Amino acid sequence: MEGLTPRQIVEELDRFIVGQEKAKRAVAIALRNRFRRRQLPRALQDEIMPKNIIMIGPTGVGKTEIARRLAKLVNAPFVKVEATKFTEVGYVGRDVDSMIRDLVETSIRMVRHEKITAVRNQAEKMAQVRLIELLAPIPHREKTSRNPFELIFGGQEAQEEDNPDEERDRKQERRLLADRLARGELEKEYIELEVEDNASPIVEVFTGQGAEELGINIQDMLGGLFPKKKKRRKMTVTEARKILINQEAQKLIDMDEVVGEAVSRAEQSGIIFLDEIDKIAGKDSGHGPDVSRGGVQRDILPIVEGSTVMTKYGPVKTDHILFVAAGAFHIAKPSDLIPELQGRFPIRVELDSLSKKEFQQILTEPEHSLIKQYVALLDTEGVTVDFTPDGIEEVAEIAYLVNSQTENIGARRLHTILEKILEDVSFNAPNVNSNNVRVDREYVRKRLTDIVRDEDLSRFIL
Repeated sequence: MEGLTPRQIVEELDRFIVGQEKAKRAVAIALRNRFRRRQLPRALQDEIMPKNIIMIGPTGVGKTEIARRLAKLVNAPFVKVEATKFTEVGYVGRDVDSMIRDLVETSIRMVRHEKITAVRNQAEKMAQVRLIELLAPIPHREKTSRNPFELIFGGQEAQEEDNPDEERDRKQERRLLADRLARGELEKEYIELEVEDNASPIVEVFTGQGAEELGINIQDMLGGLFPKKKKRRKMTVTEARKILINQEAQKLIDMDEVVGEAVSRAEQSGIIFLDEIDKIAGKDSGHGPDVSRGGVQRDILPIVEGSTVMTKYGPVKTDHILFVAAGAFHIAKPSDLIPELQGRFPIRVELDSLSKKEFQQILTEPEHSLIKQYVALLDTEGVTVDFTPDGIEEVAEIAYLVNSQTENIGARRLHTILEKILEDVSFNAPNVNSNNVRVDREYVRKRLTDIVRDEDLSRFIL
């Protein structure tokens, strides 16, 4: 998917996100530039920095969804972080380096999953062999006790020789077990399996930054001092197979190779979505919770400019990570950010408020639209919900009206309205054997008109 053209990227985003063409074009170009950069000589690659993006627009218009779908589209490591969660160095809270550590962890999970998927067939065969060994274990033979001095002076310890008939019977038994396993006849049988005990003790580290900010893994350090505990568990063959496949797959992959590839992927393809950046813009108040927001901007600056962050997997360079920042900017403006940080986000895109027509599209057009979700959920209870075109139009009309009269929360308003419309149906669905509900204009008005008409009430209900 990496070779997608900007037009193809926009077409893919259109499947899930309605409108916002300017934002889609901006992220499509940024993504394509990454592909173009990798086609260049190495020396020139290092000189070309990503063009970071600021998305400006009210909540619920698709800022986060665009970045999330973009990362999924190209299978790139992606993390979403809230700028308000960070504090300036010296204050209690998360420091900005933690976003890079989160990105690397995400990248490692992705690469490990890919590697395990690649060796899954082989791991399944190995797990099948282990299952047969557990179902038909080889009997333990006691060694014949001899004088220990005989061993010192060259004597050999005698062992009972296997009886050929017993060996033949054991092989026959295992062949029969393998056939029964292949036919799925033993899935409910119980076996005993030795697994790692994951209930490790919690270690508190009292520092100004917290354990997660140290860039080290306390559990890994302790794991080297103490052997991992094991425990025996009884489980069905089905459950054991899953555990054994995972164990065998872990043996087949090289974790050093996984870490190396994951760090490289995070550095070259990582995307960090920095939400609520407008909340750290503006002048410091000098007191209260906002006292360090100017410092947060100064701490974010070197990460966005390009620096090296130490993680437990080694140093990670941030020069070519793509940063997509977003904020409503109702009170602050992008120009309220410190000038150096503004300069690191050269592409600015304003997202439009959603119109009535776009609300209608959101309800019906995306691949997993809201209406499809509600219909599928209620269908599990045997309730068939049918949304008519005029009913959908009325829902969009009310969402647009409430957004204009109260706080504009974008497409999230549709969730509130649909929940209110289908509240009785959802509540009574488990007690009704079969039911058909037709949601038309009259049905919607009957449940919402009084609430919408009373503006004070709509502020609380919708």
